[in-house]
Amino acid sequence: MRTPDFEPEPGHHSFRARRSGPMRVDAVVFASSEILSAARDDGSLTQLVNMTTLPGIVFAALAMPDIHRGYGFPIGGVAATRWSDGVISPGGVGYDINCGVRLYLFDEDPDRLVSSARRVLDSLIREVPSGLGSRARGAALSRAELDQVMVSGSRWAVSRGYGSEEDLQATEDGGALGGADPECVSSRAVSRGNPEVGTLGSGNHFVEIGVCDRVLPAGKLLGIETGMLSATVHCGSRGFGHQICSDYIRLFERDFPPARMGLPDRELVCAPIQCRTGQRYLAAMRAAANYAYANRQVVGDHVRRALEQVLGSTPGGWRLLYDVAHNVAKREIHRIDGEGVALCVHRKGATRALPAGRDELPALYAGTGQPVIVPGSMGDGVWVMLPRESALRLSLGSSCHGAGRVMSRTAARKS
Repeated sequence: MRTPDFEPEPGHHSFRARRSGPMRVDAVVFASSEILSAARDDGSLTQLVNMTTLPGIVFAALAMPDIHRGYGFPIGGVAATRWSDGVISPGGVGYDINCGVRLYLFDEDPDRLVSSARRVLDSLIREVPSGLGSRARGAALSRAELDQVMVSGSRWAVSRGYGSEEDLQATEDGGALGGADPECVSSRAVSRGNPEVGTLGSGNHFVEIGVCDRVLPAGKLLGIETGMLSATVHCGSRGFGHQICSDYIRLFERDFPPARMGLPDRELVCAPIQCRTGQRYLAAMRAAANYAYANRQVVGDHVRRALEQVLGSTPGGWRLLYDVAHNVAKREIHRIDGEGVALCVHRKGATRALPAGRDELPALYAGTGQPVIVPGSMGDGVWVMLPRESALRLSLGSSCHGAGRVMSRTAARKS
C-alpha cells in the first residue's frame, strides 16, 4: 500500500495522513519534521499506515514521538479496536510483553553517592542479574509458584518479601491484570520463564541512578524536590513474554491468515477479540504482563538492597513513585464520536497517560493524574510529567515510552 503524504496539523506537534484507499481511519504521528523524516526513511511510517487497515480500528492509527520500525506496528504505535467486533494483534503488543519503567525516589546526599559511584555500580552488578541469558538469584521457580506469578504479579513478589504493600498502590493495574490464565501458556514459555524472575535482561533495559535537578509545578504535585535521588528500572517479561508472543503469532497465522483478513503486511497478523484464539491470547498476554510486573518488583528490591550495602541502611524516604507499562493491550472506555465505547487499546512502545478522574487510576493519583515517566537517551536522565485532559482527545491517553532512537542497535555497533 502506498504511504500517503503526512500534513502538519495546525496548533499541534503532529502530522496526519488522511484516510484513503484501504485505510479505515487516519494515521497520526506526534513528531517534529526531523522525526517524521527519520520515520519515513526507516519504514515505520509505512507500518503506521498499514495499521489503519486493522478490522474494527477506530479513532486513528497513532504514533508517539519515539517512533521507529518494529514488528507489525512501529515502536510507539497505538491502535484501538472495538471490543465487540475488533481484533487483537500480537504485533501491536510486542514480544517483550509489559516491558515497563518504574521510578523510585529517595533522600540521600548526592555527593555521598557520587563519591561512592564505583561501589554503587559494583553492588548493582552483584545484586541485579543482567545481560543476555541472565538467571534469577536462587533456585528456579516451580510450576505452581510460576502460576502464582502469572496470576498475582507484583503481589506475589511483595508476599515473598520484595518491596511493600505501598508499592502496589503506585503500580499500574495494582501490579496485576485480571483474567490471566496459566493454562493458556505453553510449556516452552514456562521453561523459559521460571529461571528469570528478578532479572534485568539485555538490549535497552537498564537500572539508572539519578538526581532531580529541575522541578516544575507538576513535579511538586508529585512530591518531587530538587536534590532528591532516583532509581529507574526498565525491563519486562524476558523470554517468557517473547515465547508467548511467538506461540500466538503462529496460531494466528494458522487460524486467521493475514491475506484472508485483508491485511497488507503479514506481521499485522490478528484475530477477532471475541473468538477462542483471541481470548486465549489475551489470557496468556495478561499472564506475561503479570510476570513482568513481578519481575520489576523484584528487580526494584534488588536495587534497594544494592544501595543499602553501600549506604549502610535503607535509603532515606525510599518510595516507588510509579510503575508504568508499555507493550500491552487493555480494555478501556473512550469517547468516540461523542459516545463511550469499549475498546482494546494496543500500546506498543507507548504508555498510558491518563489524567485525573479516570477510573483506572490508583487512589494515590486520582486527583492529579498518573505520573508519565519518559527516560531519555543514556546520560540524559528521565522526565516525569503529568497528563492533561487533552491527552484523551488527542492520543487516547497515550504517551511515548522513552527518547526513541535514531538508528538500530546493530547500526550503532557498526558505526
